[in-house]
Amino acid sequence: MLEEGDWAIHDGLQRTRRLVENMEPSLVVLVGDVMLDRYIYGYANNLNPRAPVPVLKETHREQGAGAAAHVARGLHSLQMEVATYGVVAADEAGQDVIEALEEVGISSDGVALLEDWRTTVKTRFIASRESLIANKQMMLRLDEEAGTDVPDEVADLLCKQAIERLSSAKALVISDYGKGVVNDETAKKLIDAASETGIPVVCDPKLTGLHRTRGADVVLFESRGLELMRRRLSKSTPEKAAEELVSEYGWGALVVLGGQTGLDLYSSEGENIHVDCTLPSPSQQIGLIDAAVVAAIASRILSLTDVDMAHLINAACECILEAEDADHFAIDRRELCTRLDEIAWAMQISQR
Repeated sequence: MLEEGDWAIHDGLQRTRRLVENMEPSLVVLVGDVMLDRYIYGYANNLNPRAPVPVLKETHREQGAGAAAHVARGLHSLQMEVATYGVVAADEAGQDVIEALEEVGISSDGVALLEDWRTTVKTRFIASRESLIANKQMMLRLDEEAGTDVPDEVADLLCKQAIERLSSAKALVISDYGKGVVNDETAKKLIDAASETGIPVVCDPKLTGLHRTRGADVVLFESRGLELMRRRLSKSTPEKAAEELVSEYGWGALVVLGGQTGLDLYSSEGENIHVDCTLPSPSQQIGLIDAAVVAAIASRILSLTDVDMAHLINAACECILEAEDADHFAIDRRELCTRLDEIAWAMQISQR
């Protein structure tokens, strides 16, 4: 039989699944760096005779909207209307991003087109062995990007437009990859405006941009990021580093993603919650933080407890960790609900 605490988690998973399944449409304002994700798949059966590097025999390619646009796709799958504010160049990759958003029903009206600039493109080369049954593995990532940040006047205009939508929104997402859409001034304006409106703010920052998240309700980054901050702050444990960060920046909660080790949530009220990953052998991590951001937003809109939020984010991460191709690197409501059911069922089975 399940212990009392386990039953509470089990019931929380099922309750959360019902809430997610029946989420009503709501507006989420998303501000951040928009990119194009490309994936080149193939077999790596041989080494180059002139250098000790594998040779990729291409089998197929896929591409889709990435970074903040990837978050938008996940939010849209949960029946949310997404007002996305970002920048692409007036180039082929930028047009591909616009088309990828519009293909799934996400408006690109807030995505500015810049001349004399370059859309950020991340190309991942993913290989497997043709003669073996084995998981695919990323061999290399190639980044193409502009040599300069987004002009301040463009960032200011996007910020102004986003703030105008907050009065009718349920949440704000800031997805900051350090490309200039979010800067010190616009981040403060956005978070202050959301606070005045009374809606939650979820941030996915670069570690060099933590100061731009001050006052956010939920901040997310990976466990390696917390380890870097632990060293920078000269703390003896990750827990002490997390507690200081939450206090210093006034966050409601910090969620640290560990992939196959699960996640940890550190709240401003001093509660530390760990959730184990239930997958026996996760296969990849592309899209992990994006999925976690989507789940965090859903949690705040649904007014979940921190415990239930931690378990929902973990379920979203597991959907990504077991994904096998780019079509599944973004969170999907049906898959998320199925995963919540599977985790709850596994808890019952393990006690029989």
